[in-house]
Amino acid sequence: MRRCVAVVLAAGRGTRMRAAADVALTPAQAAAADAGHKFLVPIHGRPFLDHVLDELEAAGFDELCLVVAPDSPLLQHGGPLATRRVRLAVQPEPRGGADALLAAEPVVGDGDLVVINADNLYPASVLRGMRELDGPGLAGFDREALVRESNIPPDRVAAFALVREEGGLLAEIVEKPSPETLAAMAGSRVSMTCWRFDASIFDACRDVAPSGRGELELPDAVALAINRGARFRVVPVGAGVLDLSRREDIPVVERLVAARARR
Repeated sequence: MRRCVAVVLAAGRGTRMRAAADVALTPAQAAAADAGHKFLVPIHGRPFLDHVLDELEAAGFDELCLVVAPDSPLLQHGGPLATRRVRLAVQPEPRGGADALLAAEPVVGDGDLVVINADNLYPASVLRGMRELDGPGLAGFDREALVRESNIPPDRVAAFALVREEGGLLAEIVEKPSPETLAAMAGSRVSMTCWRFDASIFDACRDVAPSGRGELELPDAVALAINRGARFRVVPVGAGVLDLSRREDIPVVERLVAARARR
């Protein structure tokens, strides 16, 4: 099996997490939420990032890279990385997911990589499946399973990027689908930023044009790679993912993590 590095994108601003919500939090949870540090929100006494890294290690990854902001508290010694073999990569400015991925290039080198978000807790079985792929791919999540087995309500799932497939391969990622697009693509799977790449993705990330928001977007880099001949297998997933992007997610995620542990 080719060398494969798990890359966790943890350089976001945490804007939605900072927004006020009428939920009961511990002082430590409230402090992390106020700072926008989603990955440091304590879940059963441990930073959320600890749970994310647990799943990656259970999936068989022995090389981990975190992409962080220049002022990230993860750059300080200790915390959830104190006992982990994790390398840090710094994204100098918040210029989008493709730019964040480029920050990890010195760590990954010419190896393969699996890319996930730091504010999502993916099951180890899904991550293992991505690690064991024999080429580039995308986890395509079933919308009904996400609603049923996650803390993600239907209206939030409806805003996720849709996956258009042709013969089991990714043809297009449809970002922020309209109600008309949702109806036309009923039954399509959704993306939750769980990718398997080879090192050629870095050239696409370098060459992609800025989006309308002025950012270098990862889905745009994937589209460019497809135009250049890359093939991404869509791996069907019928499992849930815990999402810690908003303050009101914290109590629900804490309950669901406990339920997972009991199982």
